[in-house]
Amino acid sequence: MSTIELRKKIINQLSRIEDVSFLRAIKTLVDSKAHEEIYKLSEFQKERIREGREQLRSGKTISNEALQKEIVQWLGSK
Repeated sequence: MSTIELRKKIINQLSRIEDVSFLRAIKTLVDSKAHEEIYKLSEFQKERIREGREQLRSGKTISNEALQKEIVQWLGSK
């Protein structure tokens, strides 16, 4: 499939999607590629990344299985 054919197919499929949050996510991806800019993190995002890295270094991790159980419990309580 050529680039032009692929682009047309994607545009056609996107025109039928009604999920606003999904479309916003796609827009973010497209914007990042279209502008070829470096993504800039906010200070809050940088701090959260630093915290996460520190937790990883200090062994404060959780298994994927335990995390999935927490997610199910959290979603069930909403």
